[in-house]
Parts: sequence; structure tokens; C-alpha cells
Amino acid sequence: MRAYVLLFANLGLLACQAGPQDAENAPGTSPDGFTGIAADEIIYFGGTEPFWGGEVQGNRLNYTTPENPDGTAITVERFTGQGGLGFSGTLAGQTFDMTVTPGECGDGMSDRAYPYTVTLMLDGGQRNGCAHTDDQPFEGLENP
Repeated sequence: MRAYVLLFANLGLLACQAGPQDAENAPGTSPDGFTGIAADEIIYFGGTEPFWGGEVQGNRLNYTTPENPDGTAITVERFTGQGGLGFSGTLAGQTFDMTVTPGECGDGMSDRAYPYTVTLMLDGGQRNGCAHTDDQPFEGLENP
């Protein structure tokens, strides 16, 4: 229950920070929540310091690190808020809560520009990163 409250609090705050538009009228939202990423789209995400990443589609998420490049697959629940999406599950006995929200994002390592920001709460710490989908790709070189 705590994870759900934290997740929805995060999404609610992000919706409040969307700018002068009402969250209800913001691009990719409807009265029922965020619609900017279809349920069957693959979301590719990643961050630095430490390096981490992966992909999520439906309720299956694969989390990767340099030490585990093949990744660890977990089952997650997908939540739709006014400001984006949330994914919640358990990774190696730790609570895994990730939000994906619209916003320009740079990874600090390349000249890529991503359409989504990611906030991951894992192992008692927060990690920040970027995300994209096949329908909403990053801008920049494929292999910088």
C-alpha cells in the first residue's frame, strides 16, 4: 500500500508541475489519465551514476546494469496518473517503483534528447533517467 501511495503522490505532483495548462488538457492526457504511451508499446529507459536501464511492456519489465547486461525480469503493475505512468514491483527483494513522465530529458553522456523523464525508487534511493518508445524515439545519434 505504501508503494501505491508514494507512486500516486509522485504522479500527482508531476501533474501539478505540468505548467499553465490543466493536467486534463495537457498533451497525452484525458479525464481518465495519461494516454501518451499505449499499453502495448515498449518503453526503453535508462540512467547514469550508477548505470541502469531496461525496458517495460505491459506487466513485464527487464532491469539491466553493467554487471547484469541480460537483465532481471520482474512482473510490475502499471498505473496511469494525470501526469504519466507508474510501474511497481519487487526486484531482488527490494521495492521497485518507477514513474515515466513527459518532459525533455538528456542523459548527460550523449547529445540525445529523450521525450520522457524517469524516476526510479529502488533499494532506498532515487535514480533519475530518461525514456523513449519506438513511436516516440529519442533525437540524436543511434550510437554516439
